[in-house]
Amino acid sequence: MLYDFVRWEERDLVRAARELGHEVKFIQVTKKPFWLTRPNEFKDLDFAIQRCVSFYRALASTMIFEEQGIPVVNSSQVILACEDKLYTTAKLARHGIPVPETAIALSREACFEAAEKLGYPVVVKPIYGSWGRMISRALDRESLGEILEFRENMQSPYFKVHYLQEYVKKPGRDIRAYYFWGEVPAAIYRVSEQWKTNTALGGKAVPAELSEEQIGLIRAAGEVMGGGILGVDLIEKGSESLVLEVNGIPQYKNVVRVTGRDLSSMILDLTAKQFKK
Repeated sequence: MLYDFVRWEERDLVRAARELGHEVKFIQVTKKPFWLTRPNEFKDLDFAIQRCVSFYRALASTMIFEEQGIPVVNSSQVILACEDKLYTTAKLARHGIPVPETAIALSREACFEAAEKLGYPVVVKPIYGSWGRMISRALDRESLGEILEFRENMQSPYFKVHYLQEYVKKPGRDIRAYYFWGEVPAAIYRVSEQWKTNTALGGKAVPAELSEEQIGLIRAAGEVMGGGILGVDLIEKGSESLVLEVNGIPQYKNVVRVTGRDLSSMILDLTAKQFKK
């Protein structure tokens, strides 16, 4: 198991691995250097589970393991594709997966043009990030200009890539579902009176009842993004469901708490079966 910080999920994966009879090696990626030109101490592993909180640590350590012959779940290609919202949305849309109307603008003028065509309010997101952070809602042209002023004066160059999306009037909730190697084992509604429903921002987790259409959509999105162990976020727009994001290293503590599903055991069991094929 590759990790930088130990959270509930990592502890529960250890519990599940021991109950299933797997031998687990713990590799805290911040403790030792990884050699690119010498052998490292992980050549005998069957596979690695990537659980780093930091995207950059996850991507770097996954690439190193893969290049030295150890398969990682998820792969570096899946982690990279899921982290970049621009790439995620473009890839899903190209394969016919329904997503909210979205535009990318690389200048203030292009932002205003996209917003006028989308219709206010519009949602402005960073292309990298999670837990609902740095996501803003522009109610009109003036508030969009104020958001852009903040973004244009941030040091990180990716804030100059403006991701604008239609504001969907959802029914006080969105859906976090899970895709494990083609299975959809659990899902929750994230319920909130606020427009952001992330549990990290106070949203309440409630067990979700998925329709066959939604299950098929989650499976399709998971396959398009490369498969493995994924979190898939849906938003309901009237009778239609749209894919918002796909998470390449998903957390699932709240899902286990409210559904009672042993997701850690499912992750390890399905992954082991996948590599035995």
